[in-house]
Amino acid sequence: MARLDRADRLIGARNGGPKLSTGEMADAVASACDAYAIQRRVAQAVGPVGGFKTGRRPGENPIMAPIFQKDVWRSPAIVSGADFDRIGIELEVGFLVNTPLPDPESADFECRARACVSAVAALEIVDTRLTDIETAPPLLRLADNQLNGAVVIAAPRADWQALDLGTVSARLNLGSQTVLDGSADVPGGDAFATFCALARMIGAHCGGLKSGQIVITGSLNGMPFIERGTPVRGWIDGLGEVAADFPT
Repeated sequence: MARLDRADRLIGARNGGPKLSTGEMADAVASACDAYAIQRRVAQAVGPVGGFKTGRRPGENPIMAPIFQKDVWRSPAIVSGADFDRIGIELEVGFLVNTPLPDPESADFECRARACVSAVAALEIVDTRLTDIETAPPLLRLADNQLNGAVVIAAPRADWQALDLGTVSARLNLGSQTVLDGSADVPGGDAFATFCALARMIGAHCGGLKSGQIVITGSLNGMPFIERGTPVRGWIDGLGEVAADFPT
């Protein structure tokens, strides 16, 4: 019951209700299974789902969280959501699913899946329905859709397959501040391998992975926060520029 109640509270927070504290969430999220159950309940109320964020760390299971369709923007974007409390910015490699993926259990899945997706430069906008974003434990962040607020995607590139998506050359400017300029290691070692790991684990979670959805694979630059009015300009070599502005 606690898990379902906290899911309903997260839904309420997305609709203008009060945010939840870490203490309020703690008894509802004891495992990744709990976190994913909360994600599903929230998605049923808030959806449809427009994509997923995912990530991998050595020796750990991949994580996944839905991104709602209403929160997917095309670059250049003027992101006007007044409900963003804090605005974190992450430059990421993403993939747009163009056609249905092959069976993830097939031996040639990765080879065939390459033709089904386009690569994109993406800006994830980090936000939360929790009151204490810095101190929230990983499972609580996961339950809150891994702190996703929105994502802005650049023009997709269909002929990306020859690119090295393990280490990229990238730049990110937050107004006059440059927070990334040069070589950056992609989280998990390879963005497409991370995408494939998600495809293999997701099953029917929040509706599953479908054509037209975006998948983002982890921050190249940490998670700096900005004030409204700060222009954000990102660039990844081979994938181009992605831009977002946040009206005051």
